[in-house]
Amino acid sequence: MKQQQKQLLKYYRNLSSEDAHTLLSFAEFLAARSAPDESKEFLTLNKIERPAEESVIAAIKRLSASYPMLDKDKMLTETSALMAQHIMQGRLAKEVIDELEQVFERHYDVYSEQMD
Repeated sequence: MKQQQKQLLKYYRNLSSEDAHTLLSFAEFLAARSAPDESKEFLTLNKIERPAEESVIAAIKRLSASYPMLDKDKMLTETSALMAQHIMQGRLAKEVIDELEQVFERHYDVYSEQMD
């Protein structure tokens, strides 16, 4: 096991159950954005309808699937800031998801303009 993995495991074991869940949620977010996306070659929008109940992580996954053509690294600062507001500051998931949808739509508009 690498030193960083040992250190992360040590930190994880010392967290409360709530903080451990938060760390796991953030790790899932990071893994989702760094996973290779084979669908990037498809340039069409495949907007997936928002369910009535949704977590912020699920919303990011849904929006990433809806907008496979977008470069998620370009949106990292905005999406991670919104995720942090939800996790660390207790901002309501609904509000954060509303803003995430705006971020994805704005980036899609820029993408569309560049494709014209």
